[in-house]
This record gives sequence, structure tokens and C-alpha cells, in this order.
Amino acid sequence: MKENNQTTLQDIKQTVVYNAPIQKVWDAVSTSEGIASWFMPNDFQPKIGHEFHLQSPFGASPCKVTELDPPNRLSFTWDEDGWIVTFILKELDDKTEFTLIHGGWKNPDDVLAKANEKSSIIRDRMDHGWAAINERLRKVVEN
Repeated sequence: MKENNQTTLQDIKQTVVYNAPIQKVWDAVSTSEGIASWFMPNDFQPKIGHEFHLQSPFGASPCKVTELDPPNRLSFTWDEDGWIVTFILKELDDKTEFTLIHGGWKNPDDVLAKANEKSSIIRDRMDHGWAAINERLRKVVEN
């Protein structure tokens, strides 16, 4: 992708299938309590335009709900670097296909202020981190 003649980093996209009904997965990804059980403490509310915070290792990260289509899709902005996180759920009989997209990445050499690291390093770290987080979500929805 090109943005102002700079190369931007590719979105993180991960798809997993959970052995759980779509409503159980939706409840885990679209409620404050659910998100806290596998991701981070927060004051999320499932309302378009709701501003909330995720309590990250770097402090409170401001977020805003931008898309809500129960029980299939949720998007929100995350922090101040232009990130957008999207959860897409698809029913597969008694299972749920869950796709996570973490977009809004900029130039690989841009330094992200909170982490004081290049965007490319943070993206790589978060790609691996999301894989681990998806497994934490699996434990929540499959039990």
C-alpha cells in the first residue's frame, strides 16, 4: 500500500475456528467483562461512537467503537497511532470462525511514541501477540 509516497505495513490478519457457538464468542468480544477475560481491562460498551480505554502495558489506550453488527462484526480505533481493530465472526454450525484484523499501520520506520520502537518492530511483536491472545480467547469460549 502507498500513503503519501511511503510504504505502509500490511494489516495483521488472523483467522481461527473456535469450538463454540457464535453467541458465546460474540459475548466474549463485545462486552467489557468478556474483553477483560482474554485481552485487557477496559470500560468498553457496545455502542457506535462510545469512547473507552484499554489498559495496556503502556497505560490507558484511548479507543472508540466505529462499527457494530451483532453478532458478526465489531471495529474500534485503538490508541493514537491510527490503529483499527476489527473482529469478524462467522457461524459454522456449532463452531465460530473468528477473524481479527489489526490495521492502520504506517511506515515501517515510523517510531511509535509509547513503545519508542519502530512501527515494523511493534507490528511483528503484535502479530505474535495476537496469536497468543487468540489462544486465551479460545480458553474462555471453549470452556
